[in-house]
Amino acid sequence: MERNITGLISESEKELAEYCMESALGHGAAQVRISLSKSILDSVGMLNGEVDKVAHSADRSVFLYVFADGRYGTFSTNRLDKAELARFAANAVDTVKMLAEDPFRQLPDPARTEKGAVTGRELGLYDSSYEYMTAGKRMEIARDECISGKTGDGKDYRIISEECEYSDSTDDNLVLDSSGFYGRHTETSFAVCSEITIEDKGGRKYSGYWWDSSPFIDGLDRMACSEAALDRAIRQMNPRNRKGGKYRMVVDASVSSRLVSPVISALNAASIQQESSFLKDSLGKRIFGDGLSIIDCARTPGKPGARLFDTEGVATRDCEVIRGGAVKMYFTNTYIARKMGMEPTVEGVSRPVLVPFSCKKGCGEDSGVQFNAGRIMKECGSGIYVTGFNGGNCNQTTGDFSYGIEGFAFRDGQILHPVREMVITGNMVGLWNSLLFAGNDARPCTRWQIPSLCFDEVDFSS
Repeated sequence: MERNITGLISESEKELAEYCMESALGHGAAQVRISLSKSILDSVGMLNGEVDKVAHSADRSVFLYVFADGRYGTFSTNRLDKAELARFAANAVDTVKMLAEDPFRQLPDPARTEKGAVTGRELGLYDSSYEYMTAGKRMEIARDECISGKTGDGKDYRIISEECEYSDSTDDNLVLDSSGFYGRHTETSFAVCSEITIEDKGGRKYSGYWWDSSPFIDGLDRMACSEAALDRAIRQMNPRNRKGGKYRMVVDASVSSRLVSPVISALNAASIQQESSFLKDSLGKRIFGDGLSIIDCARTPGKPGARLFDTEGVATRDCEVIRGGAVKMYFTNTYIARKMGMEPTVEGVSRPVLVPFSCKKGCGEDSGVQFNAGRIMKECGSGIYVTGFNGGNCNQTTGDFSYGIEGFAFRDGQILHPVREMVITGNMVGLWNSLLFAGNDARPCTRWQIPSLCFDEVDFSS
């Protein structure tokens, strides 16, 4: 077996990717891009303290992007055999030549592509400890995470189910194109998760879930997920219905990205070109409240989501997405930029970071002070603390949303009781114009660095 210390992709596989590109060019393609990806995932699942399942999966794929006679097509295979690749490339080019013309398709300007992604490890997202993981070590971590047999039932409940899982993976991606781009990205990931279900004396069941992940095994918060999941289940006991109305809403950092995602999606130029974005014609304009600022920290070493290039090979950069409520950029790939007559940027967001904000001067803005959901509740008084979303959606064209929520009512900064069967409705622009606080407690394990948030006068119905 061929071993390559720089990642999963071997030299022979790299040469086959290059051969596939040359075959497509030789068969009449004007431009070609190749993406070769390999990954391995191992997991151990536990049920009530006993091993429930052990899984190992490996994946390898080649994506071929063909530009020929003013036409474009994408094809994939997992058969890395020289003769097979030659036939695959020839058939792909022949197929593209039968498609409708699309003069806006082409590779990005080489001046815009990344030049420094040579080994795949430039961002420090690969943990060499992964190479020494064994089935025994994975089993040990999974067992250590479980609390079944270690923690007894409580005074008012009993544990009826505990599901835990440990997993680790490594991914290696190589992108080449006929304009000379060469880029590689390699990373590892380690994760634990737990879901615990309890039953109270009345037979009512409640579930709690928690997880943690890191590119590094030492960065994983081990032996804590099951305890957190149990705590979240216990806190849901004895919920009460809450009268509908307008409340201040605090959203926990573990779920707050749900409210940012529609905003980021609406900044995709493809949606704008298709008239399906509520942020059409917003570039350079102040659309949201002064408190909303989002930065894409795409090139932060050692952090989840960091990358040096997008799927086109275009170099990423740390940049402002929204500053003080004003839209600073759209995510515009080469194709959409040419189609709309715009300046291209990057294909999408890498590591969005929502900047801490307070409507009260000096409150929570100092990064040296922990400004989490608990502190925000004390600052804003009374309202609803949202810890989960149960379905719902946001209309990407209008920005109107409706989400089911779970969480707690609070008064004077203190939690009163769990709430159930409540729905929030509104419009994304209006919601973000009512932002009162953004904390500094984003979870380190997440690619989207979104902290706890607080909004004023949110419509709740029960």
